[in-house]
Amino acid sequence: MGLLSSRQHMGAAALILAASTILSRLMGLIRDKVISWQFGAGGEADMYFAAFVVPDIINYLLAGGFMSITIIPLLSRRFQEDEADAWRFFSCVFCWALTASLLLTGAGILAAEPLARLVAPGFSPEQWQRLAFFMRIILPAQVFFLCGACLTALLFLRRQFSVPALAPLVYNGCIIAGGLLLPLLGTRLGISQGNGYGMTGYCLGVTVGAALGTFALPLRVAAAGGLHLRPVWRHRLMGRFLITALPLMLGQTIIMLDEQFLRVFGSLAGDGVVSLLNYARRIAQVPVGLMGQAAAVASYPFLVSLLTKGDTERFDQTLRTALRAGLGLIIPCALWMMAAAWPILGVIFQGGRFGAAETMAAVPLTRIMLASTPLWIVYMVLVRAYYAHGDTLTPAVTGTIMTLACLPLYYYWAVPLGAWAIAALSSASVSLYVLWLVGLWIRRHGDGAFAGLCGLGLRALACSLPGAGAAWWLAGYSLAHLPLPPIAAACAALAVSGLAFALLFLPLAWWLAPSILEPVLRRLRRSP
Repeated sequence: MGLLSSRQHMGAAALILAASTILSRLMGLIRDKVISWQFGAGGEADMYFAAFVVPDIINYLLAGGFMSITIIPLLSRRFQEDEADAWRFFSCVFCWALTASLLLTGAGILAAEPLARLVAPGFSPEQWQRLAFFMRIILPAQVFFLCGACLTALLFLRRQFSVPALAPLVYNGCIIAGGLLLPLLGTRLGISQGNGYGMTGYCLGVTVGAALGTFALPLRVAAAGGLHLRPVWRHRLMGRFLITALPLMLGQTIIMLDEQFLRVFGSLAGDGVVSLLNYARRIAQVPVGLMGQAAAVASYPFLVSLLTKGDTERFDQTLRTALRAGLGLIIPCALWMMAAAWPILGVIFQGGRFGAAETMAAVPLTRIMLASTPLWIVYMVLVRAYYAHGDTLTPAVTGTIMTLACLPLYYYWAVPLGAWAIAALSSASVSLYVLWLVGLWIRRHGDGAFAGLCGLGLRALACSLPGAGAAWWLAGYSLAHLPLPPIAAACAALAVSGLAFALLFLPLAWWLAPSILEPVLRRLRRSP
């Protein structure tokens, strides 16, 4: 437990979380590859992806994904002032999180069939029944997610990042293992697969992975470092905690519901649309997770510390550095991925029941979603700056307004036009929401954090476009003309397009925007 319970500084924390993000994204792609190989796009896969809508909304309602953001500032001050009272406050939050998650999960299990009709209105009655079955298996995972989020916040406060970094790896590993092992176990027990396991093993893996990775492991490490949990139902800080958390609970922003909208409205657009949109979104979110998530999560406790000390100048500088680094890297990455979307999808998903037709159907969806990834990076960094200021209301209110505005557009405009329109509206709504948050930030706090950011983005775009054009042409030509098996042709197209992009982008970036390459060059200079 020594390695898992060790404490890290910001640099080491960012490195650990970055490595975890890379591995978890890779495992997530492997998971989706296995699913696409076995089930393709449509039917069983559609129901599996739709089964997450209600569990995810429960998580949003209880602010599970933001537990560390809401509890860390309050808990940090209480530990400095009165450790015994800090443990009472932590116990109170934990007890209410456990109770609320049990109640909502139980209600979801009892109402699974009507909820299935609500979240997937385009499915058939048989699909609704199967979807309700999947939901009942997945819903208990939310209890472990919510309680585990409290424990993870405690580990973040202690600057113990190893276990939170390991949790998604355990989670994804259990999903893959559940999907592959359940049919094998059934065969050994003499149960015919004709009875229809389908995605059942993957659903079981979700709950087991949540129990082990996001709850049991953090609990073990937190207990080893001193965890004082007791039944506490009242504490004077709960009012402040709820004031901070309620906007996150009640404000269902377009960012939170983006994936759910793809599932709900995708079910109305035809068979297989839910799966195709999901696979496209997985690819588009890879650069976002790699370049934004680790830095944003690791920097939050330190941003809170800077504001607590009143050092607004260093706060703006830290925020500006994070925004510039993320934007300078993701623009060329996103443009190359848009150019190479065909071979990327061919390598990652094509095979088994996911054929060439499904690959070609997913290509434009992937390109559309990749177009908004630079603003996803801005959001991941900027929203934590809002939260560090104790402002959870602004992102929640603006995001809820954007959500309400988009609902009729999804139903009356996007669904009749099909999958591409749903993807386009998703990208457009997220982009407008983030730009709105940027405008509000500049109005209230000044533009110090955004100084030079627009110019950097334009230079990164100018440096990337020639390479992206060459990569696009070479990728298409290679796939169409190379006399190789599909997977080999896709790998060759990836290599050729990537090389062409690098040969054109790097000299231009060195000339027009050296600041994009500077973080990488700085690391190379430090290496022996």
